Amino acid sequence: MLSFRLAAILLSPMLYAAAPAAADGCDALAARMIRATGASLAGREGTRAVFRAADAERMSLDCRAHRMVFSALEREPARRYYALIGLAAGALTGAKPEAVETLALSLHQGALVTGRPQEGVVGRAALRCETAPDTDPFVSPRTLCVLIPSTRGVLRRHAGLPVAAQAG
Repeated sequence: MLSFRLAAILLSPMLYAAAPAAADGCDALAARMIRATGASLAGREGTRAVFRAADAERMSLDCRAHRMVFSALEREPARRYYALIGLAAGALTGAKPEAVETLALSLHQGALVTGRPQEGVVGRAALRCETAPDTDPFVSPRTLCVLIPSTRGVLRRHAGLPVAAQAG
C-alpha cells in the first residue's frame, strides 16, 4: 500500500506536465493549419480546434487523433473546397496538396453517384467523403470529408516491404 502511494506521489507531477505539452503540440498544429490554409481560428478547447474558412462551412481539427473534418452546406461545393482539403492535408500529413485535392473531388463524385461514403488513400493522406441524400434538401451539412494520416506506408515499412509494392 505504501508503494502505491509513493508511486502516485512521484507520478502525479508527470501527469500534470503532459497536459500542457499536449496543448503546446495542438497550438503548433493549429498554427501550421492556419498558415497552410489561410483559415482563422474560431475556437479551441482541449485537443480540438475549429477554424473559419471561406471555402468550408466548418473545418475542425482533433489534435489527439490527427483528424480533420470539413463540411459544406452545398451538396456540390465549389472547387475551392477540395483545394482547402488538399492544403490541409499537406500541412497535416505531408501529402501533396494537388493529389489530395484530386482524390477528394473523385471521392465526392463517387459518393454523389453511389449515395454511399467513399474512401481513398493518396501518399500519406487517407480521406473519406460523403454527401447527404438529394431527397432531403434540409439536411446539414450536405458534404462531409474526413482527413487522417494514412498508416499504409508505415505498416509496410515496419514489415520490411517497399511502400509502393502491391500485395499478391
